[in-house]
Amino acid sequence: MIIAGIYSFNGGKDIIQSNYPVELREVEQIITAIDSKQCKTKTSLEKTMPGRILYSPRALNRAFTKEFELRGWEKHKVQCNYPVNYYVSGFVPNNSSKRASREMDFVKNRIGVEIQFGKYAFMVYNVCAKMTIFHNLGVIDVGIEIVPIKSFAEEMSTGVSYFEQFVWDLEHRGVADIDIPVLVLGVTT
Repeated sequence: MIIAGIYSFNGGKDIIQSNYPVELREVEQIITAIDSKQCKTKTSLEKTMPGRILYSPRALNRAFTKEFELRGWEKHKVQCNYPVNYYVSGFVPNNSSKRASREMDFVKNRIGVEIQFGKYAFMVYNVCAKMTIFHNLGVIDVGIEIVPIKSFAEEMSTGVSYFEQFVWDLEHRGVADIDIPVLVLGVTT
C-alpha cells in the first residue's frame, strides 16, 4: 500500500515528525509492507455490485495487526466503569456480566494509531473522542488515523468512508481545545 494523502489535524504532522520520527517511519514502513491485493477476498452480495470481488476490511485489519505487532506496537484496552448515579430514582439497571471497554488499535511510546476501513462515524469518533479519552487517561499524547482514500474505499462495500470526506469535515469543524494532535493518513493500493 501507499500513502496517498496526508492531513495534519491540530498540528499533528509537525509534532509527530519532530517528536516521534522513529515511530512515524515505522508506521510508513507498515503501510508499504501491506500487500493489499492479498486482501481482495470479499465477494459482494450487495444489489449494486453483486458478485464483485472487493477489498475486505477485516483482511486489511488483520494485515495491519500483523505488521504493527511485528514492530512492538500493542493494543491498549481500558475497562469502562459506568456511573450509576445518573439513573432516575427507582430505576434499577439490568447489570449484565459483560464489562464494557474501549480499545486503541495500537500504542507505542505514547502514540495511538487507529486503522479505520469502516463507517464514517467511527473515523470521527476515533479522532474527536477516543483519542482525547486515551490522552486524558495518560495513555497517548498524539494520534495517527489511517483511512482509505475515496478511490480505494470504492473498491470496498458501500458505506465505507474515506480520507477526502473526513478531511473536509475536520476542516469545517475546526479544532477544539480538547483535541489532541493527529496525523491523518489516506492510503490506497
